[in-house]
Amino acid sequence: MSLSRHIDPAQIIEQCKEHQHKKHAARGSRQGYHTTWRRDEDAASVPKYTIPQNGIPSRAAYQLLHDETALDGNPLLNLASFVHTWMPDPANQLIMENLNKNIVDQDEYPAATNIHNRCVSMLADLWKAPKDGKVIGTATAGSSEAIMLGGLAMKKRWQESRKAAGKDHYHPNIVFGANAQVALEKFARYFDVECRLVPVSAEKGFCMDPNDALQYIDENTIGVIVILGSTYTGHFEDVKLMSDLLDDLQTRTGLDIPIHVDGASGAFIAPFAYPSLQWSFDVPRVVSINTSGHKFGLVYAGLGWILWRDESYLHKDLVFELHYLGSTEYSFTLNFSKPAAPVIAQMFNFLNLGFDGYKKIAFKDLRNARMLSKALENTYFTVLSNIHKPASGGKHSKDSDDPENYLPGLPVVAFRLSDEYKKENPQVQQSWIQIMLRTKGWIVPNYGAPHGAEDVDILRVVVRETLSEDLIERLIVDILEVAASLAGQQGVLFAALNQPNGVHHPDKENARPEKDNFDGSKTPLGQVGFSSQC
Repeated sequence: MSLSRHIDPAQIIEQCKEHQHKKHAARGSRQGYHTTWRRDEDAASVPKYTIPQNGIPSRAAYQLLHDETALDGNPLLNLASFVHTWMPDPANQLIMENLNKNIVDQDEYPAATNIHNRCVSMLADLWKAPKDGKVIGTATAGSSEAIMLGGLAMKKRWQESRKAAGKDHYHPNIVFGANAQVALEKFARYFDVECRLVPVSAEKGFCMDPNDALQYIDENTIGVIVILGSTYTGHFEDVKLMSDLLDDLQTRTGLDIPIHVDGASGAFIAPFAYPSLQWSFDVPRVVSINTSGHKFGLVYAGLGWILWRDESYLHKDLVFELHYLGSTEYSFTLNFSKPAAPVIAQMFNFLNLGFDGYKKIAFKDLRNARMLSKALENTYFTVLSNIHKPASGGKHSKDSDDPENYLPGLPVVAFRLSDEYKKENPQVQQSWIQIMLRTKGWIVPNYGAPHGAEDVDILRVVVRETLSEDLIERLIVDILEVAASLAGQQGVLFAALNQPNGVHHPDKENARPEKDNFDGSKTPLGQVGFSSQC
């Protein structure tokens, strides 16, 4: 969630009175009431920024919020997000039946606890759990919490090793690519670990090259995070190569550096689409893996998972015994209460889809992503993602549907305007593509590439299960028509019309924190990374 600041209605009114545009806003919005909604007098004078003295009927409250949320984008056409937005009716029914259960109450809700435990076991098997280890794991609020837990476990293990050797244990660092999602940087900053970002480049797919990571590693490195599915372009970083290089490093220097795999998206794609790819617990140096059940695990938002290859990688100081809920249980999470419904929904998918069902969906998503990639390639765009490019040694044919015949990655299409198009139409800004597609209902983000390739802007489409082949065909036509319409004089006209900064929205703008208080560029070290779309 974003930070929100308290809104003072009186201050907004004063600001609006003399403003060139805001003074023409509806009188009701200046008063800070929901008075523009006239169909029910129960809601005619409900304040917007303070709790009403007296409540209104539930039906009126529902209708007021129903109308307001209708302004949100259509989740089906939200191609910016990896987060899943649809489940079948029986799953929705299960979720509603279990919405009031707190999974931390393990004694009170033993069935939900047993389902959680079976989910962990199924994931361990999917990720090739070693036969000689005791894989352990937990559900989390999402991959962000899971990454925090994985990082904390590596930090604690490093500290204990340094203490035992009588060495400094106050200056830990962690290494990962500059293409990392913001959660990785959050871990480093929140838990006092030096963040060593490995710059990326367009030539290397905007993701970390394991060879480049070696120069950032030293005796204070608690681990390397390898990203299985970059949020920028969908590329898989090479876990096996990173492990081999770290094996060689240990032989030469004695440094034993573990790997955490950030499989937020890829850990629910790779097992089904790329079964021969080595990335999980079959790579001995991988000590922990996280994923998002609410991405390609096909559950609604609010569910993540993290597993460790053995209990020994979790220091006992991080694990809490819970006695006061009726029995002795063990917990390692950042927050206490969690809804049971998402975990039950995850088990529903495991039972309903099975391995073959997940495989069919992964194949379909990648096939649709390849169709979009090939359609955009060599038109007005250059495609930056790689899942449509034949793999060396793959049995590639014109009608090949096996993802292993192509380079591995997420069903993501990252692209930019081609150099030829930009040369012929220098007035066109790539961000206009995003704006024009929004008028057609499509939500397609345009954002800057990570540190090391900052001069590149990227458009990105996440091909989720809900994006059918028919919708892909419509999207292709709309993208190409928008690019064509912006060329020539039409683009000049759009440039003139697009000069304003957009419509003022008091609820949004006045709730934002003061920029000067939080702007990373004003801190002594600056802020190297930034939040990327997830």
